[in-house]
Amino acid sequence: MIRGVIFDLDGVITDTAVYHYQSWRRIATEVNFDLTEEHNEQLKGVSRAESLDRILVWANALRTEEEKAKLLVQKNEHYLTLIESLNDKDILPGIVAFLENIRSAGIKTAVGSSSKNAHFILNKLRLIDSFDAVVDGNMVKQTKPDPEVFILAAQLLGLQQQECIVVEDAEAGVLAAKAAGMKVLGITAHGQLHQADLCTHNLVEKDAQFIQQFFS
Repeated sequence: MIRGVIFDLDGVITDTAVYHYQSWRRIATEVNFDLTEEHNEQLKGVSRAESLDRILVWANALRTEEEKAKLLVQKNEHYLTLIESLNDKDILPGIVAFLENIRSAGIKTAVGSSSKNAHFILNKLRLIDSFDAVVDGNMVKQTKPDPEVFILAAQLLGLQQQECIVVEDAEAGVLAAKAAGMKVLGITAHGQLHQADLCTHNLVEKDAQFIQQFFS
């Protein structure tokens, strides 16, 4: 039986993708590269450092480790400025009711995110108390599609990995969850997350019975 649900953050609980895109596009101009939305899709669910490495490859640009460190700081500072105004109105449809439904049924909840700003964002959304555990990019050595973030989340919940499902919107996250031996509910407005066990557009009108019906 499913006893825990682990949520990705960006694209599942809230959508800060546009702010990431604006921040990365600004950094890309530093290496004379025009970052398109198509490029940005390939950065979803990927760590900050790896995202920069991908941009440098696309731009055919070389930077020292010191220069890359400075670019990463610039990116994060700009991103934090953009999300400073986040509040509970920025929570994606269905999340609040879904959390209430599954928690009232005794299902534990966690966030498993590559973002190093997960706690900051959850506090801005006033959702931090809705989760029994939060694992962010500061707590893991490997990023998605490595399963470390989800394995650690299950451990903090006191659950076996097979007792958890993951709610994800990015292919890297789906692969990470499957590598952890967990089933996946994919959130996707367009196309399909092919490795997910089930896909939906959002979590509106989803409840604990829905989880047990499809994933137990």
